[in-house]
Amino acid sequence: MKILVTGGAGYIGSIIVKQLVKTHKVVVLDDLSKGHKEAIHPKAVFVQSGLKNVKDLDETFKQFNFDAVIHMAGFIEAGESVQDPAKYFRNNVVNGLNLLNTMIKNNCKKIVFSSTAAVYGNPKNIPITEDAETKPTNPYGDSKLMFEMFLKAYSKSYGLEYTALRYFNAAGAEEDYGEDHSPETHLIPIVLQVALGKRKEIEIYGTDYPTKDGTCVRDYIHVSDLAKAHLLALSKNGIYNLGSEKGYSVREVIEIAKEVTGKDIPVKETARRQGDPVTLVASSEKIKKELGWKAEYKLKDIIKSAWLWHKKNPNGYK
Repeated sequence: MKILVTGGAGYIGSIIVKQLVKTHKVVVLDDLSKGHKEAIHPKAVFVQSGLKNVKDLDETFKQFNFDAVIHMAGFIEAGESVQDPAKYFRNNVVNGLNLLNTMIKNNCKKIVFSSTAAVYGNPKNIPITEDAETKPTNPYGDSKLMFEMFLKAYSKSYGLEYTALRYFNAAGAEEDYGEDHSPETHLIPIVLQVALGKRKEIEIYGTDYPTKDGTCVRDYIHVSDLAKAHLLALSKNGIYNLGSEKGYSVREVIEIAKEVTGKDIPVKETARRQGDPVTLVASSEKIKKELGWKAEYKLKDIIKSAWLWHKKNPNGYK
């Protein structure tokens, strides 16, 4: 198959591309606003462009005649989305529509979408199943849910086949591919930056949540497990959660990181961030049954893999 990966120079996208090039022809479309050229696998064709430029997007589709798209491009910072929702709706929604319209125009009828468990907001039941109420608590989650709604409508009207994968915290690394965001907002890499001496401390945003230790609880998935799910999803239509089905609090993550690194990790407690759900832990029963996927890595192994990469690449891809 000829597959377009939008955002293929990003953290998760680059590892998806690494797995895809073993069996498919892959084109990476990325404007490098968040991604890294060094993270693109040498077997993939790289087109430096974004989804905003419809003319260039259309020319790329005409040149390569894609069979499918894996859509990873998008802004992902929930806190920032509360401060600047227009940025998120413009990129995740408007530019996403550019992609869908170009796909239909060029008769490319299969898409795998990188969605998020943030579409559920503060769920009533844990672990979260795919039929749970979708009620995001921030514009980031809103933007992802809107795009899922577009996928459903385009499927009904234009025959688009789609799979939406809802997950929350991607983490971990492979030998040559790791997490390098600017600014970094994800818990595990920030904790490891403290262990490396690149940050003074780790801030805990909110210690009065209704959880076992007062801090938010999240489900962590190794980026390699996520990548495998995207490849499997090329052969299936539907909405699937991706999770380890076990949640860890912020404090628990910090303690495991201390154990893995052997370093002291100073903590600063501060106020809650607006828009942060209390607990997000996803059920993966559906994708296990229908696609045979399961999370292989435990949290300690996830942090170990990330620690190895960050020690080797203390300044990221720079």
